Amino acid sequence: MTPPPFHALIPARRASTRLPDKPLADIGGAPMVVRVAERARASGALSCTVATDDAAIVEACTRAGVDALLTRPDHPSGSDRLAEAVARLGLPDDAIVVNVQGDEPLIDPALLQAVAQRLHDRPDCAMATAAHPLSDAAELFNPNVVKVVLDARETALLFSRAPIPWWRDAPRHDDALDLCAWPAGLRPLRHIGLYAYRAGFLRTFPTLPPAPLEQCEALEQLRVLWHGQRIAVHITPEAPGPGVDTPDDLARVRALWAARHAARR
Repeated sequence: MTPPPFHALIPARRASTRLPDKPLADIGGAPMVVRVAERARASGALSCTVATDDAAIVEACTRAGVDALLTRPDHPSGSDRLAEAVARLGLPDDAIVVNVQGDEPLIDPALLQAVAQRLHDRPDCAMATAAHPLSDAAELFNPNVVKVVLDARETALLFSRAPIPWWRDAPRHDDALDLCAWPAGLRPLRHIGLYAYRAGFLRTFPTLPPAPLEQCEALEQLRVLWHGQRIAVHITPEAPGPGVDTPDDLARVRALWAARHAARR
């Protein structure tokens, strides 16, 4: 099936407490943000644009032939930055926009296509995202691993850092939960931070008041549910490639990128 037309936007902030200058970190001879753009282009997106708060990132993208916009520096979130980019690009309200995080240089282009398709197929939803089944019980209890619970149509009911759903009678092996033994409809799902929006909703999102639940969990997508909008979820069987938050993450991704590049030679 040919995926619907969509635009890829990549928010990139230079400031990072754990990894300074993260978007410009070298991966195989190119800045990380450029590697992300290469993956987005491989998805078949109609356009691919980096939206950033820093002129050095714009310059690095321009040198690599990647379109980039210098946005306001005071945006509180990546979604706010993308809303400005959508307005400046003049995208129509019904255009599908896929938000690709600027620290995901190993993202699978097919996953971008899948979330765009999911939103296209669900006109009742303002957004689409992705998730995959958890197999490690430690991740279920890890607050840095965001979980999502779905309804019968695979629409998000709730996102949380807490272990949801909680199966009271879950089987245990050596006093540990065996997630692979859970019924398909109850298997905990890890949320993947990849989003598709309709451009009209993306323009509206920054005007919605922050939700108490969003502030409690520190999860921006809860604002969407709080205000009565729906988020469709694409379930993929496997976890995506690792993102980059720390120097250790960067070393791991560099090694994976080099191994994949060598295998293609």
